[in-house]
Order: sequence, then C-alpha cells, then structure tokens
Amino acid sequence: MVVATRLALFTRTRRTRRTEALRALVRETRLDPSQFVYPLFITHGQGIRHEISSMPGQYQLSVDMLAPEVAELRDLGVRAVLLFGLPASKDAEGTEAYAPDGIVQQAVRELKRVDPSLVVIVDVCLCEYTDHGHCGLLTPGGEVDNDPSLDLLSRMAVTCAEAGADVIAPSDMMDGRVGAIREALDDAGFSSTPIMAYSAKYASGFYGPFRDAADSTPQFGDRRGYQMDPANAREARREVAADIEESADIVMVKPALAYLDVIRDVREQTDLPLAAYNVSGEYAMVKAAAANNWIEERRIVLEILTAIARAGASIIITYHAKDAARWILEDRA
Repeated sequence: MVVATRLALFTRTRRTRRTEALRALVRETRLDPSQFVYPLFITHGQGIRHEISSMPGQYQLSVDMLAPEVAELRDLGVRAVLLFGLPASKDAEGTEAYAPDGIVQQAVRELKRVDPSLVVIVDVCLCEYTDHGHCGLLTPGGEVDNDPSLDLLSRMAVTCAEAGADVIAPSDMMDGRVGAIREALDDAGFSSTPIMAYSAKYASGFYGPFRDAADSTPQFGDRRGYQMDPANAREARREVAADIEESADIVMVKPALAYLDVIRDVREQTDLPLAAYNVSGEYAMVKAAAANNWIEERRIVLEILTAIARAGASIIITYHAKDAARWILEDRA
C-alpha cells in the first residue's frame, strides 16, 4: 500500500511535467526583467563604447552614449542600473569619487534626464578612484584606515544623491559605513534615499574581469582584510544584522552563484529586500564556454538566474540582464 501511494504521488508529479504549458503553470520560481539590475561602467570622453575584453558584450561607455542603453533597457523591461565610474585621474584619497562633477555624478544626471523613472543605483566605494586601488584611505603603514574612510564614502553618497541617484549602494565593506552614510544622507536632506548595502561581500576570485572593467585592481596586497572569508557562512549573518541595525533598506550577497547557501540563509534571516550580485567572473565563464559551444548559453543563463532567485534573492544584479530579459519576453510572446 505504501509503495502504491508513493507511485501515485510520483505519477501525479509527472503528469504536471508533461507539456511546457503545464510546467509553466506549476512553476515555483519565476523570473521577470523587473528583477534585474544592469551594471554600467562610465568613462570620460565622448562617443566611447569600448568593449571589455574579459567580459564580452559589456562596455565602458561615455556619458553621451547612455541614452541608447536606457532606451534598450526600457524596451526590455529592465528598470534599474548600477553605476561604476572610471575617473579622469586617481589620487590617494579618491577625490573624483565625491566630486560634485565626478564621472558617476555626471552619469546620474544624464540617466535621470533621459529616463526619470529609471532606478539609478550608485556603487559607493573608493577602489576605482584611488591610485592604490583599495576601498578606503590608507594608514602610513599601508593598512586600510576604516574610520577616516567613512567621511569620504559619506561625501560620495551625498554628491550622488544630489545628482539624482535613487539608491546608494556602499560596497567598500568598511565597518560602520551604512550608519555613517545614513546619517550623512539624512543631514543633507535625503532621508528618503534608500541604502542597498553590500552586506555579505566575499573576498572572491570571481571579481577578476570586473577589475579589468573598472581599473580597480589593488596596487599591492589584497582586500581579504576587509572583505569576507569565502569559508564563512555564519559570519554573513552577523554582517547582515549589523547593516540592518544601521538602517540598510536592502541587503546583498556577493558573489551569487558560489554563495547560494548564504543567499538562502540570509533570506531566512530577514524579510528586507535581498539582492544578489551575479558577478563578472560568473558571467565571463558562461560567455567563454558558450563561445566554445560547450554549453547552451540561453539555457544556462536562465538556469543560473532561476537558481539565484530560488535561493531567495528578490533583486538580481547581472551582466546577463539584457539577454535574459530578451529571452524571457520571447518565451512569453
């Protein structure tokens, strides 16, 4: 009797797998372009659309080239972007990061001009802007100096909010930066501007192509002293809890694919919106394998993004956003 009951259950499940229409009807996890955030790399100059060699299909763009990108994203239903700036020059304090006319502030103004409803998220960190490539100021001995760095990160957040940024996303992993940025935004009259904290950001080997794209490789040492150890999962709970206590509105796990267990754990920890960053190395591996005809790109990309959503992410930052959105819309047509 027990065996017969089990067989009946399996048969019932197989019945609902029989056609694509049935599979779609009972599907537990669904992707939508509105879940995606598309990263953009912004550089000085005019007419620049420079493909990033380690990230096929991704570009460094000058501000005047943003309008066509926005139009394409609008047509695909992708309504949020994440900005990274490439400064004209770098110095020890990352001065252009918080300059009112810095490259990322210029990009925010242009994006809000061409599409006021677009959600513009700005990555707040100093690594792209400092000549040493670290995410904060340095002590004379070459260590990252946490507390003085908070002031500069807060200044960057405020100038980006003044430019029109909808969301501030600190990625530096300095202790206390969410609270410091929240206070600075509130004092500057931006109490309604949310913070999306890179809460559980790991010292990962999957960031290599991004560092090519953003020219942000550390000139010495690495970032393991302030980013998380990939072996630690429980630590992520503490980092997330600290950011929530400091008034983060959205929390994030980065990278995504190798940290699905952490995404699930954080989802069970909090009801706040949860973002996951499908990072450059994860993207580049798929592109390389697809270029060699080792995998079916469309199927693999949608499977990866579904896994990230299934783990609990409600927001997915991904370089696949345009392709994935296009494929989702094609499937619906």
